[in-house]
Amino acid sequence: MSAVVIEETFSHPALFYGSEDEYADRTVTFVREGLAAGEPVAVAVPGRNLELIRTGLGADARDISFLDMTEAGRNPGRIIPGVLRAFADRHPRGRVRIIGEPVWAGRSAAEYPACAQHEALINEAFAGRAATILCPYDATRLDADVLADALVTHPTVIDRGRERASGSYDWRAVVARYNEPLGPAPGAAVLGFGTGELPEARRFAVDRARSLGLSERLQDVELAVAELTTNSVVHGGGQGTLAVWAEAGQVVCEVRDAGRLTDPLAGRRPPQPGQIGGRGLLLVHHVADLVRTHTAEEGTTVRFYVRL
Repeated sequence: MSAVVIEETFSHPALFYGSEDEYADRTVTFVREGLAAGEPVAVAVPGRNLELIRTGLGADARDISFLDMTEAGRNPGRIIPGVLRAFADRHPRGRVRIIGEPVWAGRSAAEYPACAQHEALINEAFAGRAATILCPYDATRLDADVLADALVTHPTVIDRGRERASGSYDWRAVVARYNEPLGPAPGAAVLGFGTGELPEARRFAVDRARSLGLSERLQDVELAVAELTTNSVVHGGGQGTLAVWAEAGQVVCEVRDAGRLTDPLAGRRPPQPGQIGGRGLLLVHHVADLVRTHTAEEGTTVRFYVRL
């Protein structure tokens, strides 16, 4: 495997792999290069692949931070603040090295656009930082469109052991392409709200979620709806619409208002020490299993999912 170039800027290669053996060989080599350079290393990949790397490293595994991405990164919007930045910020001096695999066969159609946007936004979140984040892609099981997106969200690609520049790299294009209308809300219960109806909106969401079969995570729904409806009142024209329904084994809540999100990393930046406010979307990402957004001149829609 060609060594990923280590320099004092951010490096973000995609690794296309075609077998478990190739996966283990490339990722273990990548990790050991980091250890040899004295870099802190984290591995956040789906469970089966986690074990391939751990086994391949043998005794070296004791020096690595491991996370199962199917849990830590179930919501793609949580990965930058909760996995990547969380690790990098614990090691502010020197370079860090991370393997992050947010896209795997079995991701749902609803999840994938958030995954693609996440991969694109890593480039903005880590711009100018001394970090290398390697993102593996299963070239035998993922759709061709997913692999094509990987070439757009990563400045370089490692394929068959060779690293090359991606001629398609344009991460902003992926963020814009997947900023898409979120489609219908089948059978949704809908409530309009303004400043005086914020407590009613929270009760409405909790009651509706309970009636749809949610029990243990009603507080998550209440917290997320409180944050989003308050944002609508403060930043989205003073009012909005809340919808709640069930879909594919999940409770879905959606808030629409007349505001517009202008920061593509909204909700994905860890809070700064002493920061007051500005944590609403971050909290929504923290409690939800998936968050999708669509913003345009006429307004913004935020939709979050909680598994039943």
